Amino acid sequence: MSVPGTVRRYIALSAFLTRVSLRRLVTYRVDFLIGASAFIVRSLLQAMLLAVIFGHVTEIGGWTFHEMLFLLGFAMITRGLDHMFTDQLWELARKLVQRGEFYRYLIRPANPLFLLLSERFMYPDGIGDVLAGLLVSGYAIHQLNLSPSPGLIGAGVLLAVCGALVYSSVKLVLASLAFWTTTSLPTMTAVYQLGDVSSYPMNIFPWPVVSLLTWVLPYAFTAYIPATYLLHGETRYAVWAPAAALGCCAAAALVWHRGLARYEMTGA
Repeated sequence: MSVPGTVRRYIALSAFLTRVSLRRLVTYRVDFLIGASAFIVRSLLQAMLLAVIFGHVTEIGGWTFHEMLFLLGFAMITRGLDHMFTDQLWELARKLVQRGEFYRYLIRPANPLFLLLSERFMYPDGIGDVLAGLLVSGYAIHQLNLSPSPGLIGAGVLLAVCGALVYSSVKLVLASLAFWTTTSLPTMTAVYQLGDVSSYPMNIFPWPVVSLLTWVLPYAFTAYIPATYLLHGETRYAVWAPAAALGCCAAAALVWHRGLARYEMTGA
């Protein structure tokens, strides 16, 4: 099959699986509402905690309360987009290799990574994160009296996609370590949770931490750098967001393929 034909095939498969996922959400509405609501409530609690902190201070690292709200909301959106489409990677890190269950993705006539991810397309918890992020960031924009232009909105969408790709790439690298260790869940959990710092201004951290989270584990590109550009017009690092996302995707693909090449089925 030609490359264009292969691309069309996977686009069609993605559209089909998305429709299946949406039908599932409609069928199991209570499950969807519980999953989405839990993340919305968690996100709103984060916003309330921020309000409590700002009851004692006027700014954090030069950021006002509503600017911090926007930063938090943007972080929710990027993580939610990642969560919607790549949540099955946690199962790879947790048990699929260890229990010898990964082989089923190798005997089907499609890309193993696509098959793995497709089992949790449109995950409800991720939808809840995105909705909460839109709500929080939208409220912050209103309070800041901002009127984003279509160009700025387009840039925001691009930066959100780039941030989600960074999250997904980091997850794929960490999950792929299971091909060598049979399970990588503890490492994946610890490193992935470092992404929480993207909800805070990077300038409040020591420079070694900033360097680590910008150029090694580039979580700064998931929220802080995009929010700095969208709120303050700072382009010094924002212009590197697409390159950072593509670089992370390339590194993740390399680790995935090397792990896949050495995979040996194991038993529980």
